[in-house]
Amino acid sequence: MYLTGFADEAAVSLAGQIRATKELGWRCIESRNIDGVNIHNLTDAAFEQAVEQLHGAGITVNCFGSAIANWAKDVRKPFDTDLAETRRAIPRMQRLGTKLIRIMSYPPFHDRPLNDQMEEVRFERLRVLTRLFLDAGIQPVHENCMNYGGLGWQPTLRMLDAVPGLKLVFDTGNPVQTFDRTQPAPYPVQSAWEFYRQVREHVVYIHIKDGIHVDGRARWTFCGEGQGDVRRICADLHARGYTGGISIEPHLAVVAHDAGVQSPDEIRYANYVEYGRRMRAILDELGIPVE
Repeated sequence: MYLTGFADEAAVSLAGQIRATKELGWRCIESRNIDGVNIHNLTDAAFEQAVEQLHGAGITVNCFGSAIANWAKDVRKPFDTDLAETRRAIPRMQRLGTKLIRIMSYPPFHDRPLNDQMEEVRFERLRVLTRLFLDAGIQPVHENCMNYGGLGWQPTLRMLDAVPGLKLVFDTGNPVQTFDRTQPAPYPVQSAWEFYRQVREHVVYIHIKDGIHVDGRARWTFCGEGQGDVRRICADLHARGYTGGISIEPHLAVVAHDAGVQSPDEIRYANYVEYGRRMRAILDELGIPVE
């Protein structure tokens, strides 16, 4: 396995993201935002500057955390924005040598039952996106976030059956904040272990968040201290021969999609580095070698 992370949780600037990555002794970043702008929305000049900084530091981008079909979109609106972001992302990923891209499946309609979620529209769009990426030599990975696929493992498996070539990035923390709407109301909180266990054959990448569900939402914790079954999932991955990435997304000092969760620069940086060290300690404790 190798360690990486959403370094925009360490710093807004790419220089700060690179510094945190090097302090942890890592070789790569899961890149999302640079100076507050997603990579597929950077100007050409800003993107080229980022490429030079990364190459100069000897840091690669192992995965791109795109906003394509994410929680801020709406499947009822035109497809143009996602297609435009995809077409901008592909040449930039090829320029960086990045082989994985995180995508989603649009937010669910919480006022509709599971059998009324415009599945076929979602699936058709995901088929188009998946084919565009695969044809470009890039593997799209779907995250179990605030989207259709994140509603539970059953919708995820239906989605995978309908979208050939799509794989999964499993986030250990997202189930902690998500009610399981595949169960009768009042909905219980999802189990990270049960979700992972049901979809693990399709998982090619891992995000690490952890937290405790309190009063209807997640209170984020350091890895291994919450209900995300981090140790159990990592141990199972190792036993099954997984050699891919373990990407931290702490959410302790900053949340990319929540402007209300912010911290001074030095605190967010320190939290990120400490989180990375604790994740390495968990892998060492489990006897899992890290590249």
